[in-house]
Amino acid sequence: MKIVFLEVNTLGDDVTLEMFEHFGEVVTYPLSDPSQNANRIKDADIIVVNKIPVNESLLKNAPNVKLVCLTATGTNNVDFEYTNSRGIDVANVKGYSTESVVQHTFALLFYLYEKLAYYDNFVKTGGYARNDVFSHFTMPFRELHGKTWGIIGLGTIGMRVAEIAKAFGCKVIYYSTSGRHNCDLYERKSLNELLHLSDIVSIHAPLNLNTRDMMRREQFKMMKPTAILLNLGRGPIINEEDLADALQDGLIAGAGLDVLCEEPMSVNCPLYPIKDSTKLIITPHIGWATKEARQRCAYEVYLNIRAYLMGIKRNVVSE
Repeated sequence: MKIVFLEVNTLGDDVTLEMFEHFGEVVTYPLSDPSQNANRIKDADIIVVNKIPVNESLLKNAPNVKLVCLTATGTNNVDFEYTNSRGIDVANVKGYSTESVVQHTFALLFYLYEKLAYYDNFVKTGGYARNDVFSHFTMPFRELHGKTWGIIGLGTIGMRVAEIAKAFGCKVIYYSTSGRHNCDLYERKSLNELLHLSDIVSIHAPLNLNTRDMMRREQFKMMKPTAILLNLGRGPIINEEDLADALQDGLIAGAGLDVLCEEPMSVNCPLYPIKDSTKLIITPHIGWATKEARQRCAYEVYLNIRAYLMGIKRNVVSE
């Protein structure tokens, strides 16, 4: 049995993969190389990928591959028509990053909501040392308690965010991007209602035809000028040019993003010129990536392979 990891750096070099050696030979490549990927798996039985397109071009000269393991939940990089025609199973990982993403959601919020960039800079540049009183509140910030938190996409992550927001004393409302999700615990609103009512809006939805470019200037104009927008879903849900304008024009107070339309970020991104960290924080798609979550991700792949070798189709998806 030969297992080939094609882009192991996407898990990080602090994640152990020793457990996979129980199955046989393990070969790891740090990064994808489109000119070499197909050759690297020509005698593999199982391949492990993250973002690499899984299609005929990759697999046509790999007759032994019977299982593709994704170190991600999303499957948009898989040509299922081809893998199904070859009888190749595809298994993804689920639930490994929930707590990590939820934690990062609140990290982004509080960085913006309490103006921490300003106050950190005030202390480190000597402002506090020169202050004539014990405190300093030139840049006011607000309590989270009593505010309305609107969630776009009340799935597993959205539900966990709702639970914690409620513990902080927020009123939680939500918008179902599919139109099919009903939850008795929280009020369901239309998108326009949610944007109008919310002090914080957090996005935890998948990217699809219903959500692509969902947040444009028209939607930002519906929001409170004191509102904070958080995107932990997918970058193209937000029109970045319109968001840049909304931040510069004061339509909303701030945005915290862990995902962008193009990753890594392009210097041509409309948000790139905004350097005011009290209005905008962008993190490089790390919401999922606590060490614990990355190790859980690897272990979930291990469990998928073990199940496959036992004749069990664990987390196998076909479309």
